[in-house]
Amino acid sequence: MSNTDEKSNVSKLVTLFSELSLAQSGYHLNDALNKIAQLTHCECIFVFCISKASKQVRLNHLSSGYDIDIPKLENALNHSQSFHHLFMKERRERDGYKVFTDISQLSSLEKALLDSLKIHSLALLPMVAFQGQRYLIGAINQSGSGWQEDALQVLQLSASYIAIWEERNRLEGEYKLAKNYSYELLYRLPLACAQVNRANKLTLYNHAAEELLKIKEWQALESLIHEDDRGILVDTIGLVRGEVLQQAWCELPVLCSDGSFNWLKLTFSSLPSESEQLLLVAENVNERHKLADELSFQANFDHLTGLPNRSYFESYYSAERSGEELAPTYAAFINLDQFQVINNISGHKAGDKLLCQVALRLKQLVRKGDIVSRLGADEFAILMYAADEKAVSHIADRICEQLRQHEFVWDKRTHSVSISMGLAAFSSPSEETSEVLARANAACGLVKEKGRNSWYLYSPSDPQMTRLYTDMNASVDVVGALTLDRFELYFQPIEPLLNDNNGLHLEILLRMLTEDGELVSPAIFLPAAERYSLASRVDRWVIEHLLQWGGKHLDVWADLSMVAINLSATSLSDNEFMAWLEMRLMAEPELVSKLCFEITETAAVSQLDQATALIDLVKPLGCKLALDDFGSGFSSFAYLKLLDVDFVKIDGQFVRHLCDDDSDQAIVTAICQLGRDMEFEIIAEFVESSEIGHRLKGLGVDFAQGYAIAKPEKLSSLSSGESLHWYMTELNKEQQSRPKLVSR
Repeated sequence: MSNTDEKSNVSKLVTLFSELSLAQSGYHLNDALNKIAQLTHCECIFVFCISKASKQVRLNHLSSGYDIDIPKLENALNHSQSFHHLFMKERRERDGYKVFTDISQLSSLEKALLDSLKIHSLALLPMVAFQGQRYLIGAINQSGSGWQEDALQVLQLSASYIAIWEERNRLEGEYKLAKNYSYELLYRLPLACAQVNRANKLTLYNHAAEELLKIKEWQALESLIHEDDRGILVDTIGLVRGEVLQQAWCELPVLCSDGSFNWLKLTFSSLPSESEQLLLVAENVNERHKLADELSFQANFDHLTGLPNRSYFESYYSAERSGEELAPTYAAFINLDQFQVINNISGHKAGDKLLCQVALRLKQLVRKGDIVSRLGADEFAILMYAADEKAVSHIADRICEQLRQHEFVWDKRTHSVSISMGLAAFSSPSEETSEVLARANAACGLVKEKGRNSWYLYSPSDPQMTRLYTDMNASVDVVGALTLDRFELYFQPIEPLLNDNNGLHLEILLRMLTEDGELVSPAIFLPAAERYSLASRVDRWVIEHLLQWGGKHLDVWADLSMVAINLSATSLSDNEFMAWLEMRLMAEPELVSKLCFEITETAAVSQLDQATALIDLVKPLGCKLALDDFGSGFSSFAYLKLLDVDFVKIDGQFVRHLCDDDSDQAIVTAICQLGRDMEFEIIAEFVESSEIGHRLKGLGVDFAQGYAIAKPEKLSSLSSGESLHWYMTELNKEQQSRPKLVSR
């Protein structure tokens, strides 16, 4: 055979095995052996594969003028010891070929067998080792013709191709076997598992998932969930798809084929090799939800959301502490913005549903190990153990952003959701959780004042924080004082300057006592009562106890000229308080005629309708009305035409420096003129010297009140309703101090 023919045969051989590499699975080795037989003009080609696991002879017969009994030949090759010895021994002739044309080496039985098959020429090529397998290729001719060198070269090259191709087929088979095994393993797993594609449809699931979820292939996952809960499902999946979390879960009631619901925990995880697929693991949590009614659960968890309650939350950090130095720990206080609006518009069931959704989202958005708690109503808390300020800020940003994007749908009505969050750090291992939570609550209050929908980290150097924290602590003291009657009534006289009056005109003041009996400044507890909606309760306490005192001291009350009581701005807008006030005054007809209610000018202007309603309520009963802090914030006196007031109390800022400031004198003069024209009397506060009192009288002020006249005293010490006659006393002192004139 020429070199050209040889190259042609090699080219044909390469083409042959290229076709085999691209062929369908139905293309077998026998087809390749047929092709090789055609190239080498052999009548029969066989392959002997030797491995540790098995030995096998594969034969192929190309039809010619002779017939070969294939089964008989396979039996000879597979069972003959001589052939086995020949095939199995290590071949040392790596160069050249071993051609057997003389079969005299074989046993008489084997010779007879080959003779019977009319085989007179046998060629065996050196073994080819590949990936732990050894391949030997051989050829048989029935004629006695010799073997051409080029044919043997093609056979040797074919052995290498066959080894590679067979190894590829073996690996493909192992891969398919492993894949089938994985599918079989997934299918037999007792845990319900499924794959979810980009469209949230189930592309693959096991038997447990089929039984638990009652699903069909390519079924939309949302179809298993009630419409009201689908938002939670989509948000949970979105956390994983958006790479916010590698794993997220939710607990939802899943619809069964019989119409009932099973509570399932659905956990979604990203698959590293499947960018479009998520792994879903479903667990039946029916029993856990049923256990929510048990006492042990109720003692530590909120019955609505399943979150730890305040008691559990505050005790958790204490249980985790040890004598060693602790890692930085933070507490977060969270309040839902405008939650009452949802309750009022969509009802309390909608509010409860939203609380459950927010609770779930918070659990998903914190780190593993962080504790989320529902403190009560629309308040939540988070304990973040071993977290620095950067990590806490990142968590706060994530929570605010994700809840801002959360839409709550109820009865086809969509509500926006947002939160106000305050954060505070534990300053020492011995600090109680409740103390840190109080500071976080103060920071949350500052967020609300600044417009809500954000977070703020408490700082002890921030004056706004200090004030809020002080008010919050004071509000707790106010509640305690209301419960335990740790308030006490004081009074301060208001003396006439222009006309002497025998009856005492006084203002009722309130003082709060600590557990140790110390007095708390009104500048501390009254702003706290206003901020935390306790002012109307405080006003009710004052009025109730004043009327009780008046009923017990009717003789003193009868001598009094007027008793002034301060009402807060929040009380004016409290319908329940106003209804109580009307009923309480009507029950004390012998006392009400001496009462005068004081409201600040700011409250009157900002709540003109409520102020008018107060006038309409108290005036028919014989009570009077006074405007306190007059001049502190007005821009127009037009509102005075709408208010039938009896007294106006000049704000103290115009009185303190009256003797030294011409502007203050001008303002007081203008107010006095206004009072004369509109027929109301003028009271000046903060009269701290006799000189100021005299100057006020000269300007036309009717009454004065301040330390120069009398300091506040306990109401229980008042034994007479007679006026102090302060101005007459001061006038007498002045006259006595003048030098006497001696006549000549």
